[in-house]
Amino acid sequence: MRMGFEDPPEAAERTFRGGPAGGEPTLRGGPVTEERPSWGAVAEERPSWGAPVAEERLLWGEPVSADQIAAAERGYDRCGPAERILWERLSVFEGTFGRDAVHEVCASWTLPPRTVLAVLDRLVPLALLPVDDLFAGEDDVPRYWMPHPMRAVGARRLTERGDRPDLVLRHRRWCVKLARRAADWWQSGRQLDARDLALRELPDLAAAMDPTTAPHARDDEAGTAVEIAVSLWFLWVVCGRVAEGRTRLRHALALLGGEPTARALWLAAFLELESGRPEEADPLLVRAWAAAVRDGDGGALGLLAHLRGSTALYQGRTRAAAEEFREALALMEEYPDFGPTRHACWAGIALALCRTDPEAAQEALDRADLDRESRWSRRGRDMHAEAWAYIARAELAAWDGDLERAAEHARRALREHLRMGSAAGAAGAAELLAQVRVSAGRRDAAAHLLGAVDLLRTSVFDTSYRPAAFCVVTRARSERALRLLLGGRELRYAYEEGARRGLFTLAGEA
Repeated sequence: MRMGFEDPPEAAERTFRGGPAGGEPTLRGGPVTEERPSWGAVAEERPSWGAPVAEERLLWGEPVSADQIAAAERGYDRCGPAERILWERLSVFEGTFGRDAVHEVCASWTLPPRTVLAVLDRLVPLALLPVDDLFAGEDDVPRYWMPHPMRAVGARRLTERGDRPDLVLRHRRWCVKLARRAADWWQSGRQLDARDLALRELPDLAAAMDPTTAPHARDDEAGTAVEIAVSLWFLWVVCGRVAEGRTRLRHALALLGGEPTARALWLAAFLELESGRPEEADPLLVRAWAAAVRDGDGGALGLLAHLRGSTALYQGRTRAAAEEFREALALMEEYPDFGPTRHACWAGIALALCRTDPEAAQEALDRADLDRESRWSRRGRDMHAEAWAYIARAELAAWDGDLERAAEHARRALREHLRMGSAAGAAGAAELLAQVRVSAGRRDAAAHLLGAVDLLRTSVFDTSYRPAAFCVVTRARSERALRLLLGGRELRYAYEEGARRGLFTLAGEA
């Protein structure tokens, strides 16, 4: 459920009251009744001590009682003027936050930057909870979360003071910086850190990607929402959040006043492709190319060539895919500052040719290794491209008849895709590993993998999703062999066992 800054959880408040027993659903002996009290009344209402049950409301998805609101009000009343101002301003944060965010968003002439952190230290025991949500490699700095009763009190007071519009805009500018930082980390090789940062800050980033909660005209903030969504392209495309990214970007683009940038249209097309809708991506590609020419965005031309290659590969047009990836390499800068890397293009060429021209595919992988090593100190690893390269290596090893090496490459690809959160990549790697297992005579292991893939796809994608042609061919080979080796009931049981165990468990097995 989306929660905005300007309006607290409007339709998420539900009151539980005592009453006579009846046929309605009950909680604590009373019927459940729906109410939509005004936001300003949340903190004023006090519990009725004569009533059998205290009132509760859902605020930001969590039940909050009137007693808790009253306790938060008493805590607020005990604070000094500076602490009250900071309490109110911290209510704009949807999730956890650090001291740098407090300094950036909450400091002003009424709460000077040189004193805001000292005020924060005094406020922590009264209104905040320390949290430990640091990811590996991050500096050990304090982080906090404001419980919902405290946030409700602060949000109401902030609105009464008239400071909410300014704070919401500051918060959105902070979210833009967060998204840019995550994108920079991804391009510089800190891909797991970039993903972890984006996921941790996603509650705030998601609110900033909704122009309808902006304090001013929606189209004024739609550009900010689009910029954040585009900066987080890797989270949607690579890390398994395709449906969410597609929804958020389409929503922001629908409210955008002017013409979208080439990169926004590129991402929109990429998300359609990753959703299994290549026919929907084609017109967006045409618009993106026109926007790139219009804006003089040479970097976007390389992105579009890479996406055309990915589309051709999805459709099984392998020669065309290889040519498009080569064109992308010719158009890309030495160190792309956004989007897929040169290593990803080489991996795409290897995938396109590994079944029809093994020598050319191996040459592409060798070039990828040289290309990567020459940029290692500057840009670091592209883990996503490496995961796809392992699939190509597995295909080539199977072509050579080295099933043990093919299984090792496929298993490594599976682990890397699972690590990144890529459902499409994990499914493709698992199906390839299943094919290798069938060839090695391990029919049960192969069926377990296919059953786990079925569960993954049905849980991540909608019913209209169709896998890429590359994956369809792999799956067909494995299923055809398994039907010859196992009876219908035995095969079904093996699929069910694989679905029960899951890909993470199966990926760890030798």
